[in-house]
Amino acid sequence: MSRNLDILSKGGRAVDEPRFELVRPNVMRILMERTGDGASISGRELAAAVGVPNSTIDALLNGQTRSQPASVARKICQRIGVDELCLWAPRGRAVPGPAPRRIDELASA
Repeated sequence: MSRNLDILSKGGRAVDEPRFELVRPNVMRILMERTGDGASISGRELAAAVGVPNSTIDALLNGQTRSQPASVARKICQRIGVDELCLWAPRGRAVPGPAPRRIDELASA
């Protein structure tokens, strides 16, 4: 199942969260050298600020991981001090649509 959505638990209910793809990992690395507040930030510090494991930031910077939930992408950009679309591109549909129907369901309709 490839829906490009993460399921989060909020107040006991599941919420779909769109994913964003990191467009250029090298640009994120460069922006980490001088963030919006003028200071540099390490991968470890960024991970702590965003609330993700260090390995998540390392995998993004090395190109091993390409996407993250929108909330993580947003927190990364807020900490670095750039607009989301400078680093990230939305994945999947802009407007959620109905789940695709199975072929056997279409045949019986």
